[in-house]
Amino acid sequence: MPKVAVLDMAGKEVSSMELSDAIFGIEPNEAVMHQVVVNYLANQRQGTQSTLTRTEVSGGGRKPWKQKGTGHARQGSTRAPQWTHGGVALGPKPRDYSYSLNKKVKRLAMKSALSSKVQDNNLLIVEKIDLEGFKTKAIVEMLKACNAGKKALIVMPDVDLKVVKSAANIPGVKTALVNTLNVYDILNCDTFVVVKDAVGKIEEVYA
Repeated sequence: MPKVAVLDMAGKEVSSMELSDAIFGIEPNEAVMHQVVVNYLANQRQGTQSTLTRTEVSGGGRKPWKQKGTGHARQGSTRAPQWTHGGVALGPKPRDYSYSLNKKVKRLAMKSALSSKVQDNNLLIVEKIDLEGFKTKAIVEMLKACNAGKKALIVMPDVDLKVVKSAANIPGVKTALVNTLNVYDILNCDTFVVVKDAVGKIEEVYA
């Protein structure tokens, strides 16, 4: 079982914790993680881009010149794609880029992402985050004391608006709950910071 130190907000080790092999100790599957990240990014796309085709551009109802005898190539409209201010040929139209993956694939990718953070020593467990008020400075000092990287993902067991709003102003720092975790955010952060009570919930959800 992987064993990780539990730190307080001052960065001092207060205890240690054994993590589940089934969640935090598997061999990371890079192919599956890549598959899930591509799926996540595709699902984030709005798909609202739209270009005007030759039927949608205003004007062009009149034939620019007669069919024969001018020496020009024959043209039927000034709004064909080859004309300036003409329509766009084969341009993007609103569409849905999202697609779904199997639950087993998503679950394996999540376990792989969590295990990779443990293997790379980028997992920090904090005993608790207790703020007296909305203090961005307190979160900054905690991350600095724990030697967290510039990009940090803080995972909490329950919604704590003090932590969420205090961390919201820090560039590169995100907060999440156990049920809102995703593989992209885990892999994208330098340091994965988990509150101790959230570890048990993660093991319970993905066991």
